[in-house]
Parts: sequence; C-alpha cells; structure tokens
Amino acid sequence: MSKLANIDWGNLGFNYMQTDFRYVSTWKDGKWDEGELVTDNKLSISVASTALHYGQQCFEGLKAYRTKNGDIQLFRPYENAKRINLGAQRLLMPEIPEEKFVDAVLQVVRANEAYVPPYGTGATLYIRPLLIGVGDNIGVGPAPEYLFSVFCIPVGPYFKGGMTPVNFTVSDFDRAAPYGTGAAKVGGNYAASLYSYHLAKKNGFGDCIYLDPLTHTKIEEVGSANFFGITLDDEFVTPKSPSILPSITKYSLLYLAKENLGLKVAERDALIDNLKEFKEAGACGTAAVITPIGGIQYKGKLHVFHSETEVGPNTTKLYNTLCGIQFGDLEAPAGWVIKV
Repeated sequence: MSKLANIDWGNLGFNYMQTDFRYVSTWKDGKWDEGELVTDNKLSISVASTALHYGQQCFEGLKAYRTKNGDIQLFRPYENAKRINLGAQRLLMPEIPEEKFVDAVLQVVRANEAYVPPYGTGATLYIRPLLIGVGDNIGVGPAPEYLFSVFCIPVGPYFKGGMTPVNFTVSDFDRAAPYGTGAAKVGGNYAASLYSYHLAKKNGFGDCIYLDPLTHTKIEEVGSANFFGITLDDEFVTPKSPSILPSITKYSLLYLAKENLGLKVAERDALIDNLKEFKEAGACGTAAVITPIGGIQYKGKLHVFHSETEVGPNTTKLYNTLCGIQFGDLEAPAGWVIKV
C-alpha cells in the first residue's frame, strides 16, 4: 500500500478537497481523443459553451473503497457508465464508450491512491465524472465540442455515529417534469431541488419528498435519493416512474433484499395516502447508501414508520450487507466489484 496523504481521516465531511490528478478528454470532429491525467483543477471553456447557457451537461457519482487487506475496489462502475450515457442520449451529447469511462475512473483512483481512506474509518474516495457541452455555440442546439472529466475527493462516512432515522416533509414543488429529464442525472434536476431543500431544512426536516409530477399522489424521490419501503408483509417496494433517476444503489438493494434477505420485491407505485402499508422506509443513494426515514410529514401530520430514533431490522440488514460488499468484507455478486 502506498503512503497515505496527511489527512485527519476521522473528521472528513463531504467537502471539496483538491487531490493530485484529474482526467480530461475532449470530443471534437466526431470522436474522442485519448484523454490524459492533469494536475490543474481548473477547466478553461468558452463563454459561449452550451453547458453554461442551456444546461447541456450530466454527471455521475461513485466511490472507491479500501478493503481490510489494503486493496482498493470500485462498486459497479459499468452501471455508472451506462447511466451517464442515458443522460448523454437525452441531452444530445456524444456517448462515452463504457471501457473509456471505467478506464478513466481507474486512472484517477490509481493516480490518487494516497487519498483513498484507510479501512475501518468508514470514509471513502468519492469519484465525480462529468460530461459538458463546450465550444463556441450561442444558438439553442448541441455543442460543437464536449469535455469529459473525472476528479475525486476523500469523504467521510455519511453517519458519523451510526445510522440515524431522519424525518422528511412532502414538497409542494416538483424536481422534474412528467416525461422530462428526471431519469437522467443532469444538473437542472438538482438546481430545481435547491429551493425545496431550503424550505424543508428551514422547517426542521432532513429534506423533502417529491411526489409524481403528473398526479401528485405517488412518492417518487427523497431529496436527491431514491425511496424504498418495507411493507407489513415483508415486501421491498421502490417506486417506478419515467421521471425517477435509476439509482445503482436502489437496484443493488432490490437484488440483495430478494437474494440475501428473502424478501419479496417490487417496483411499483407507493401512494402518499397509503403510508401505513410500510413498517420501514428509507432513502438510498451513493452518498449515504441508506438514510432511514423516521417519518414523513404530509398535510400537517407526521406519519412515523418503525421509529424516529431507531433503525428497523430490515433496513439495518440491507445497509450492513451492501456496505460489507462495498468494503470487501462480504462476497459480492458476480461482476459487482472491480479491483483497482
């Protein structure tokens, strides 16, 4: 194992920190260049770039994990490669070949190995690939050039003192339009959520629940994460909709709920008026893995699931199983883990 950077690993938050290398590749004249590692953490782009005016950009988020024996591994990076290309298709940007995407991630992790936190700290190396439209283009249309970049930062565990249930409130606003860009990981979806998040925090909640934009009767997302619930008869349920981001964590939990916990699983509607069908609920995504939902405030009433202070047994098992796989303590399903 290479020498680690001089960092207080136990007190890392989720904040930007400049690491040593980033990857940059340019698409021009119909093809991608080879790409290279650079030390500069600034991008130089035209003032007329479509990313700045028309939101032609998408991004990804994944992590590298240090195992007990000091190895480093990635969790399902090809799924991130597939998802960024769904965003590219939706926004008329060139796709990134999956092998190029994963190779770029591997190059960045290897070049910044000193920043991969030690095993046992709960900290990880967060990796941010991004694809943006650049070049001189002031008309509304696709850019003449594109930039694919990958950088990384060490981040602390989401829950410093162990998992804690969080209360959420239902938002009056939508994060995406029906059949819009909700299923793509594009910046506009997140910009649209900032005001709702601000209101939720102001009123004492962790974040907000977004309902389906068409009928406002079904749960879609929890802040910037996917929703799941465990029903009274032990079914793992997660919403299905064309405006939900397809979370890699969610699909991993769907698999583990069925194969490891023996639960029934379903992607179906989760009606906001029928919260009583769930004995446990949570939000899932790359950052926290799982955020247990203590309660949901809707129309002035707080519906509590398992508890506002304790995490439910199924949620705990799912969290421990997925984290065990990610940190190399449990055997991973075939193809889920790539050694760096």
